[in-house]
Amino acid sequence: MVLKIFKGVWFLSLIVFLGVFIYQYASLPEKITLQESETPLIISRDGLFYAFVATVALINMLVFVVTRLFPAEDMDFKSWFYGLVITLNIFFIVGISFISLYNSTEKFDYDSIGIIIYGSLGLIVVWSLGWPVYSLSRKYFFKQSI
Repeated sequence: MVLKIFKGVWFLSLIVFLGVFIYQYASLPEKITLQESETPLIISRDGLFYAFVATVALINMLVFVVTRLFPAEDMDFKSWFYGLVITLNIFFIVGISFISLYNSTEKFDYDSIGIIIYGSLGLIVVWSLGWPVYSLSRKYFFKQSI
């Protein structure tokens, strides 16, 4: 049951990412500044588009690989992996939104968005650590007695 919920949320996160990505892509200038320094990091709009599409497609394709590689009985790991991909999709939504905001001509206090970016990174870290903690706790605390 939990796996079905995670599948639905994963699909919803992918659809939301695609919607946000297409909307933000349309508002981007031709040259996108990713970092301002002595040597600024500038990429074309098309380059950013293909980099994001390739990265997100590869990560979301791993869901199908994990589904095929792991047996049907390993529902816990599959649920965790779906959740990990959901957290990555959330990070990509926040990332493309920040890139679009940074390259817009609007004045914005970038310090106030830091909590969202670091929060999405923290969510990935916490979720990534969740599986090892869960599997170790099952190994040591839920031993079957004979």
